[in-house]
Amino acid sequence: MTEHIDVLIVGAGLSGIGAAHQIQAKFPTRSFAIFESRDAIGGTWDLFRYPGIRSDSDMQTLGYRFRPWTDEKSIADGPAILEYVRDTAREAGIDKQIRFGHRVVRAQWSSEEARWTVEATHGDDTVTVTCDFLYVCSGYYRYDEGFTPNFEGTERFQGRIVHPQHWPEDLDYTGKKVVVIGSGATAVTLVPSMSDRAEHVTMLQRSPTYIAALPAKDPTTNGLRRLLGDRLSYPIARWKNVAFSTVTYQLSQRQPRLVKWYLRRAQQRALPAGYDIDTHFTPSYNPWDQRMCLVPDGDLFRAIRHGKASVVTDRIATFTERGLELESGAELAADVIVTATGLNLLAFGGIEFAVDGREVSLPDTLAYKGMMLSDVPNFAFTVGYTNASWTLKADLVADYVCRLLAHMDRQGHTVCVPTNDDPALSTRPLLDFAAGYVQRSIDEFPRTGTKAPWQLGMSYAHDVVTLRHGRLEDDAMQFSS
Repeated sequence: MTEHIDVLIVGAGLSGIGAAHQIQAKFPTRSFAIFESRDAIGGTWDLFRYPGIRSDSDMQTLGYRFRPWTDEKSIADGPAILEYVRDTAREAGIDKQIRFGHRVVRAQWSSEEARWTVEATHGDDTVTVTCDFLYVCSGYYRYDEGFTPNFEGTERFQGRIVHPQHWPEDLDYTGKKVVVIGSGATAVTLVPSMSDRAEHVTMLQRSPTYIAALPAKDPTTNGLRRLLGDRLSYPIARWKNVAFSTVTYQLSQRQPRLVKWYLRRAQQRALPAGYDIDTHFTPSYNPWDQRMCLVPDGDLFRAIRHGKASVVTDRIATFTERGLELESGAELAADVIVTATGLNLLAFGGIEFAVDGREVSLPDTLAYKGMMLSDVPNFAFTVGYTNASWTLKADLVADYVCRLLAHMDRQGHTVCVPTNDDPALSTRPLLDFAAGYVQRSIDEFPRTGTKAPWQLGMSYAHDVVTLRHGRLEDDAMQFSS
C-alpha cells in the first residue's frame, strides 16, 4: 500500500527546515515529511565548503523569525549558519522526519483523488508516496554543477582549476599564486579568505560589482541583546535591519547618483591612496540593479591595502601552461585558478509535474503571489527576495501556507488552485534581475504578472501585510471539496 503524507516538503535546507517547523507547530496532528536529495541537512550551507564561506545578509534577517540568532556576528560564517539550521531541526524533532537521499523526480496531481502522487529516487530504487499538499523548498539552482564558461586552453594549464561549488578537501594553496575569476559574492569572499595563506590572490573580473563594507558585529544589535536579552531584542534588530535594507534599496532606485557617491567615498577611505576605483569598483549599472556584495569589516579592501590581494579588470584570451593570457596582452601567473563564475539555475529541483495527465510546462504558468502556480492545485514553492535576505520571504511563504491549510480545514475544502482568468494580463520573468546566472536560464521558469495577485513582491513590509495578514480568498484562488 502506498504511504500517504499530509504535507510533503522537498528540501532540507534553510527554507525546508523553517517550513517544517511552522507546519509542525501549527498542525501537530498533521503528518509531514521532508524529502532531501542529499545526505545532510543544510542545503546551500552544507554544499559549499570553500574558504571563508559566509552569509551575504545579516543573520537577524537571514535567521528564522521564530528562533533568535544569538551569535555576536551578524555577518556569519557558513559553519555557524549550518549549525544554526541543524540545531533548529534537532530541537524541534524535525530531523526525524527527513528522508535523506530521496530525490523527487515527478509529481502527478489527480483531481479525482484530490492528492499528489510523488516519485523519488533513493539509490537504485523508486519510492512512491501520496500527499495532500506539496511544498517545494529546493531553491532555484543546481546542486550537482556550477556554471563555468568555455575557456580556451584549460587543458594546457599545469596547475589546479577549481569551482567553488565543488571545493576539494585536498587543495593546499599555501604559498601559491591564486587567481579567482569572478566578481560576485563568492569571489569577494574567497579573495580575502585565501590571502592569509596564499602568496598572492588576484580577483580577475570582466566588469566590476558594487561592494559595500559592513561591520561583522553590529554594535547596535549586540547592545540591544545585552539590554533586553535575545528574545526581546531579536525582533527589534530584525526590523531595524529590514528598514535599513529597504531604505538602501529604495534610495538606490530613486537616487542612484547619491548611493554611488557614498560607496565611492567609503572605498576611497578603505583602499590605498590613488587606487583606480573607476576601473575596478565602478560598475556600468546602477546600485541594486544587481545584488550588491557585502564585505564584513572591509576584509577585501584590507587585503588589497596590505598587498595580499589585487583586482584585475580584463577578459581572458586563453589559459596557458602557467596561468592566463588576457585580451589586453597581459599575463597572470597562477598555481591555482578558481572559477567563481556563477550558478546554473534549476526550477523546483528539476521535478516534472503533471495535472490530471497533462504535463505542466513551467514557462506557461504564472506565479500566484510568488509562491504558487496557476492551474497547479495544492502546491507551493519558496523563492526569496533578490534585494533582501532569503529567509524573510521563506518565513512569509510558510506563514501563508499554514494560514491557507487552516482556512481549508475550517471551510471543509480539500483543494485550492490559483487560476488566471484575464487573457490580457501582461507577464514578465519570475526574477526580474540583471545578474548573468538569472538571465541564462530564466526562460525555463514560471512567469509573473504585472498586477496582483500575480506579482512577485520585493518589499518585505508590503508582503507582511498581504501574506501574513491579508485575505486568503480572492478572484484568482479557487477552493473546492
